Amino acid sequence: MDRGRLEALLADVATGKLAPGAAAAELTGVSILPHSTLDVDRGRRIGHGEVVYGEGKSVAQVVGALRALHAHHGFAFATRLDEAKANAVVQELGDGGQHDAGARIVWIGDPPEPVGRIAVVSAGTSDESVAAEVSAVAKLLGNGVLRVTDVGVAGLHRVLQRADELRECTCVVVVAGMDGALPSVVGGLVGQPVIAVPTSVGYGASFGGIAALLSMLNSCAPGVTVVNIDNGFGAAYAASRVNRAVVGGRS
Repeated sequence: MDRGRLEALLADVATGKLAPGAAAAELTGVSILPHSTLDVDRGRRIGHGEVVYGEGKSVAQVVGALRALHAHHGFAFATRLDEAKANAVVQELGDGGQHDAGARIVWIGDPPEPVGRIAVVSAGTSDESVAAEVSAVAKLLGNGVLRVTDVGVAGLHRVLQRADELRECTCVVVVAGMDGALPSVVGGLVGQPVIAVPTSVGYGASFGGIAALLSMLNSCAPGVTVVNIDNGFGAAYAASRVNRAVVGGRS
């Protein structure tokens, strides 16, 4: 922190404009709550602020973390919230809270203006819950998004018809269950980075997405990158980094 910013920070504390705790968080990069230690410096370091993972947390813990992050950045969001918890969180946040039920995400504040465009491609309608998470997270991280749905390899002509659109994007995230073959097809059609997301969709021998995961890891299309089963958040975050590097901006 430069001297000018430090003096301004101390002046704000002296006049009561800024609480000492908020100043300490800016100085240390850490905001300490009763239940969490938030990394409020993450956005400066890597371009995106900390995101709250909602599973396993109480409503009060999610709300507290969102409010603290929103106070520092003007925007914050939480993932993996079931319907009941999401509704309770939105109610606690008041008018500023918003909810995407399909993606299981709640946010407060205004997300960054979108730059570039990421393609989110799903093999089947049953993969849409994961694809929705990819799409929503990518948008909330400040990326434009192109959605291409239900274009699995059982009807290969469907994705071939959209290939030109995919080539106009900076990165392509492909979400598929069953045999997990679609990322290999897309990887042979476009020159952009392809991030594959195996889903837990499929019949008995799919082993909860392990079959799709192994297919994607063994893709014959060179350069396909694979995230964990149902990890739409991780895929969106990786795609956002690619997109931001291409367009030369940071959130």
